[in-house]
Amino acid sequence: MRRSFGLTAAAALTVLAAGLAAQTPPDLGEVLARVGERIAEYYKRAQNVICLEKSTMQPIGWNWSPEGFTRVTESELHIEWDAGDGDGPGEARVVRELRKINGRAPREKDKKDRAACTDPNPLSPEPLVFLLPSHRSEYKFTSAGIGKGKDRNTLIIDYTFVAAERKPQLIADPGGHEDCYDWSGPLAAKGRVWVDANTYDVVRVERRTLGPLDVRVPIALQQRRSFGDRVVVEREDLTIRYKIVAFTDPEEAMLLPESIDELILVHGGLQSTRRSQTFSDYRRFVTGARLIK
Repeated sequence: MRRSFGLTAAAALTVLAAGLAAQTPPDLGEVLARVGERIAEYYKRAQNVICLEKSTMQPIGWNWSPEGFTRVTESELHIEWDAGDGDGPGEARVVRELRKINGRAPREKDKKDRAACTDPNPLSPEPLVFLLPSHRSEYKFTSAGIGKGKDRNTLIIDYTFVAAERKPQLIADPGGHEDCYDWSGPLAAKGRVWVDANTYDVVRVERRTLGPLDVRVPIALQQRRSFGDRVVVEREDLTIRYKIVAFTDPEEAMLLPESIDELILVHGGLQSTRRSQTFSDYRRFVTGARLIK
């Protein structure tokens, strides 16, 4: 996403910040429309960008204290964007190529190793897709006003996942890792989005589950793995932050992911975890397949 730099832009933002304090937030529908347009534009341009993702996963106990060993993976990451048939925004996904596990190159046996159970998926939905028009009907959005302090140049939007009646179910890991599990479908959750009031770029996203949630365990898993009839997700918190990354030759600035922090607290037979992901070494492909840092 392109940004303008220099004294003129800074002065404009200062005036905007002063004006926002005395204004009511703009129409929510208009803001969401502008945000969706910016995200679609971001996906189109981000296809030419790759970066290094470092994921640090720490198993934790019920009191949040560390348990066992920390696992660190490094992957090369890029975004793939399918713009659809022209009737509306398509879909975006994150593609990862694993490069290191705890500082060493991955081996063939790592593909099914139980230790890889909590590694980021090689293919996963890009986290901003819920703000595209094709997904907004799954959420209820409300305006939360204008940011204050360091967030004074932002518009704040609260959201709630509206399909809360769906009951998630425990499933075996689709990746085939032994003694590894996931749950089907998203959990009922709510969150908040901070949007740059000048550009309509998303600068931060937070999400948390709506209280302790039961995940049903199928009878087959109960019998095979000695689970009870449910596991409880006490908390699942997620925070995503974005930063401006400047490129040269040609000059361009894009707002790209800086970090993701996630906390999952569960009981009933599953391991609680804390994960941090950082993104660095951004590079861009330009005409002629030149790679520019």
